[in-house]
Amino acid sequence: MVPMEDALAVMWLIRLLGMLGFGVLGWHLGILLAGSFDAAPRDVAALSLLLSGFGLIVSPWLTIHPYRYLRDNLRSMPAEDLAAATVGLVTGLVVAALLSIPMSLLPSPLREGAALVFTIALCYSGVAIMLMRRRELGCILGIARHRGGLESGEPAAGAESREQCVLLDTSAIIDGRIADITRTGFILGHIVVPRFVLNELQHIADSSEPLRRNRGRRGLDMLSRLQKESVTPVRIVDYEANGQENVDEQLVSLAKANRWPVITNDINLNRVAQLQGVTVLNINELANAVKTVLIPGETVRVRVIQEGKEAGQGVGYLDDGTMVVIENGRRHLDHELDTVVTKVLQTAAGRMIFAQIP
Repeated sequence: MVPMEDALAVMWLIRLLGMLGFGVLGWHLGILLAGSFDAAPRDVAALSLLLSGFGLIVSPWLTIHPYRYLRDNLRSMPAEDLAAATVGLVTGLVVAALLSIPMSLLPSPLREGAALVFTIALCYSGVAIMLMRRRELGCILGIARHRGGLESGEPAAGAESREQCVLLDTSAIIDGRIADITRTGFILGHIVVPRFVLNELQHIADSSEPLRRNRGRRGLDMLSRLQKESVTPVRIVDYEANGQENVDEQLVSLAKANRWPVITNDINLNRVAQLQGVTVLNINELANAVKTVLIPGETVRVRVIQEGKEAGQGVGYLDDGTMVVIENGRRHLDHELDTVVTKVLQTAAGRMIFAQIP
């Protein structure tokens, strides 16, 4: 990042150059006006001074601000979009150069104007078409490379599909269930942990609060376990924040730039990411979705491990953690028995099953 003193120096240098350039422009314009309208020398000097002040004010808006806007957009633009736009721009320039040959036969004022208009229109059209149809053109080029490789008997370079990645949030790492999920192989591609997420885990682990410190250390242990046991490769990547201090904002920005989904348990990040078009994989929603589905009348075998809230009730749990409340099951504590499902209740905390002994 450029230091503040250097940024101010560059700003004033651009202002001075702009003042000088507009002053010279005003001087030449004043000389032309003096020849046409018999203006006095002081009028020429006044016009030059006026344009010099104008250049001093507007120079940053004509140079620095467009540069920063272009830099930020190019930095957040996906690589495939940047490549497609570049190909479209070059194609438009080539077509414009070919059309300049017949346009050179036009009369002088029309010739220059038509060349400029056609060049701008063709460059814009080339960029727009390549951005809109980049996926189809990419598939066509991929198929062509693949066929060429097969016919020549060599493996086609670049014929493999684009690497699929998922971003991992701090809350999902601390939760710990992601380590068990990755061991099953359900997550394909690569798991990406940004450097700022790792820094946040370290900051939490160094906290003075015991509970927060334990959460951070658990997250670091889980990340180490992920790297050792996960079937899916885990990568830690560096990412420039572009002035964003909030970890959630950085995560959403990185996900949007690369079109990667985010694994999280944070409900606020879930909502913000979905509002910005980012795919969110919520572990809590996954856990509720894979729980056993039972309907009234089915038989389920469960071990009664504790008493229920109501008189005579017993409580057991299925393998997926679903709680089963058994009527008159208290007298069967520490025993495994067959029960018949009477009701299934979906609550905010999860699914609850009511059963009775047949």
